[in-house]
Amino acid sequence: MARVRVLDEPERRIGPSRATDALDLARRLPRLALEARRISAAVAHGVHGRRRPGTGETFWQFRPFTAGEPAHRIDWRRSARDEHHLHVREREWEAAHTVRLWIDRSPSMAFASTLAAAPKLDRAVVLGLALADLLVRGGERVGLLGFGPTMASRMIVDRLAEALGADPSAEAELPDATPLPPLSEAVLITDALSPADEIAGILEKLAARGARGHLLRIVDPVEETFPFEGQAELLATEGRDRLDVGDAGAFRRAYHERMQAHRSALAEACRRRGWSFLDHRTDRPASEALLAVAVRVARGGRGPGSF
Repeated sequence: MARVRVLDEPERRIGPSRATDALDLARRLPRLALEARRISAAVAHGVHGRRRPGTGETFWQFRPFTAGEPAHRIDWRRSARDEHHLHVREREWEAAHTVRLWIDRSPSMAFASTLAAAPKLDRAVVLGLALADLLVRGGERVGLLGFGPTMASRMIVDRLAEALGADPSAEAELPDATPLPPLSEAVLITDALSPADEIAGILEKLAARGARGHLLRIVDPVEETFPFEGQAELLATEGRDRLDVGDAGAFRRAYHERMQAHRSALAEACRRRGWSFLDHRTDRPASEALLAVAVRVARGGRGPGSF
């Protein structure tokens, strides 16, 4: 009998094994952080941040003085080094804009089939850290949703990796539904296997004050295609529940219909709130999903997508 398992070692799904899973993630974090920096650097040239001149306190650049501007804007120290031009010190526009990330680390995220390039959990962590690195390069402040402050540190990858190990919500399937401030933005990176109405309720509360957001759904290719044949048994990601589906080929059609209905419900929940919705399969390069979601954050784009 063919057996469709979530983990190769089912005993790891129960009891104190969750602490072991958390420890395994902690051990992998340095490698995942390195991978995040690598794909962030590769994608950075395709994303333009939202830094712009304005009334903030952070120096941005010097530019030539334009006739008609107030003389008090001239930077005389910089202008003294140029015999032909006066220069203005421009400051960076500073709005109270922050980006909060949710990286799903619930038990179902540990799944990795032989068709995948990485477990869903590893891919979610890499994408979250890489996105944070890109956003900070673009002048944003980034933090974990519901845990800790936002930061604009050049060490954001290391800071968030450390925070992931200390986050008390590590096993939660969904983030806390606390309304975000109007100028905030959320990026939820998850396999989104919770009931669609529960996820829709979370989005409703997060966006209650006008915050924008993006739902990036991580999918293993096996979860999407269900490529099994013969007699199959499904094992739950938590506990010891199991379902004998009989002939996998006959079950496949009903499975596809159920998964498509779930995806459509998630996409509609995002659309109603002006959020973007994207799919990413773990047999595809992480850089594709990173570029897609980073562009949406940087440009304020909305709408469905798939990678």
